[in-house]
Parts: sequence; C-alpha cells; structure tokens
Amino acid sequence: MNTIEMPIWPYAYGLPSGHGVMRREVDDFVVFEDLSFEPSGEGEHVFLQIQKTSENTDFIARQLARFAEVRQRDVSYAGLKDRHAIATQWFSVWLPGKSDPDWSALESENLRVIQVIRHARKLKRGVLAANHFTLRIRDWQGDVAKTNQQLEWIKQSGVPNYFGVQRFGQAGQNVNKALAMFQGAKVKREQRSIYLSAARSYLFNHILAERVRQNNWQHALAGDVYKLAGTQSHFQSDIPDDVIHARLLANDIHPTGPLWGMGEQTAKADAELIEAAVIAQYPELVAGLLQERLEMSRRSLRLTVQNMAWQFVAADILELQFSLAPGSYATAVLREIITDL
Repeated sequence: MNTIEMPIWPYAYGLPSGHGVMRREVDDFVVFEDLSFEPSGEGEHVFLQIQKTSENTDFIARQLARFAEVRQRDVSYAGLKDRHAIATQWFSVWLPGKSDPDWSALESENLRVIQVIRHARKLKRGVLAANHFTLRIRDWQGDVAKTNQQLEWIKQSGVPNYFGVQRFGQAGQNVNKALAMFQGAKVKREQRSIYLSAARSYLFNHILAERVRQNNWQHALAGDVYKLAGTQSHFQSDIPDDVIHARLLANDIHPTGPLWGMGEQTAKADAELIEAAVIAQYPELVAGLLQERLEMSRRSLRLTVQNMAWQFVAADILELQFSLAPGSYATAVLREIITDL
C-alpha cells in the first residue's frame, strides 16, 4: 500500500508574511455559532446554548446524555467546535413527555449554560448561519505592511476553501487509515465516516491546490460548476459570460470542486480536465470511495470571509475578527498570513 503524505497546500497571496503563537491562552481562540433558525419555544427537544472552555464537543454531548439520563443518540449538535478554545454552541436533547432537569446543576468551570429553549425537532448537523471568530496571535513577528496587504486581499476576495489539518488527523494519518480500510482493514464503526471524510477532503484539497497554482480558484473556467452562496444549490455553465463574471465578483456564486463519489461528474471542459488529472493520481482512494457508494457532491473552492477586522493590539499581538460559513475552517484564513499553525 502506498503511503500518503500531507503536502503544504499552495497559498493564494504569496508566502505567509509573519509567524507567532496561537492558543497560548484559552481566550486567544473564541468562536460563537449562530443558528440558521429561531427555536420555537415548544416541542420535545430541549435546545441548550452552552459556552464550553477547553472541552471538545463530543465530551459535552456525553455529559448532557448522562445528566439528562438519555441515550447518546438523543443528544445532537450542529457542528464540532475546537477543544482548545472558548466556544459557544448549541445542543439539543430529546426529552419527550419529560420535564427539564435543573440544567444549572450541570455547570462547571468549563461549562456554562447560557440559554434553554424548546423546539419541535432535533438539531441537525450544519444548520448554522455562521461561526464568528475572535483570534489572537501572540509573539507575532513579520512584515506589517505585507500582512496588512494580505489581510486586505482576504477581506476583498476570500481564501481557498481548504479542509483544515484537523480533518486529516495527526500527520494526515486518517487518509492512510482510509486506504487501509479500503484494502480490507477492520475499523470501528464510529471511525469509518471519519476516514471516508478524510479521503474525500484530501482529493478536494488537491484539486483546489491545482486551481490555486493556476490562479483560477476564484475565477470562472469553461465547464465550471457554481454554487449559489449560502445554499446547496449549484449549476454548470459551459462558457463563462459577463453575467457569471459579475456574479463571481459580487460573491453571489462560487466555483466548486468535487467531493468524490458515485454519480455523474458535472464539471465539463477545462474544469473537468483539471479535476480528472488530479483524480487520476489517486486511483486507490477513488476506487475505495466508489466501493463505499458515497454520492458525488460539490464544495465551493472559494471561502468568503465576512465582518473581517484586525488590529495590532500590541507590537507583537495581532487580533483578528471574522465570520465564516458553516463547514469552513478558520485555519484556512490564518494559514495565509502566519506560518506556524
């Protein structure tokens, strides 16, 4: 079996212009999630907005299940949040015909219940409007003028929508474990989806990396498939016209790359040639994903960064604030300006 190594994905705006230390203090990484809807106030599911400190999302979900005396599968959340952070996120607990326990008794130094409200349906993965970040880089050193310029470019044009390093595990081992699984290695059921996601993400990142090298990750190519911003809707266009270019410039649509699986390859012409050339380099991953009967889907190549602001609060401390769509990674932004993530 060939061993896969994680590359350094190419940068959109030249090499990072500085370096520094992330997460020295727990409040150097703060994230707050917004739901894409308002809970109704009635129903069998209790929605809890929780602020967690230095704890991972699954651990909090297990705590909620034990505290409420329900099965693990009766607790849900919209998205995973970093452990080494102060993160505010939503959970739901299914309590049909039951009254609420005293949720305040669950609180600790690392867990605070901010809000409790009922809703008719469980919280599903990905039903977020945005994640809002406040990040602090300490011991920062570098070229201030170049950093400011790169941040301006990011604010205006976004960044390549790479999957972050956490998707691939330590040194990218989740991809190699996916390869082993495809060749018959037995894995635990809960690990299977992790390895499959790593394999698809690895192929996607390589396709995006090639478009970054060609400097067309944020531009229209013949045959591109475009995703409508803020939705899962997409469409294919044979020849990019003035309307396509205007919509791209307005961040109304984004070029996409494939999350590999079964189904028709919807890109055509020049876009398809790039995707096919990359995919051909990884036949074992492609065959394994098809064997698992995953459905082909598309992901935006471009990640727009909303509410972008920054300041040097001290000569060696850079503070950033921005908002991202669900399913995207803050590290995709940070990697463009600092080397040591």
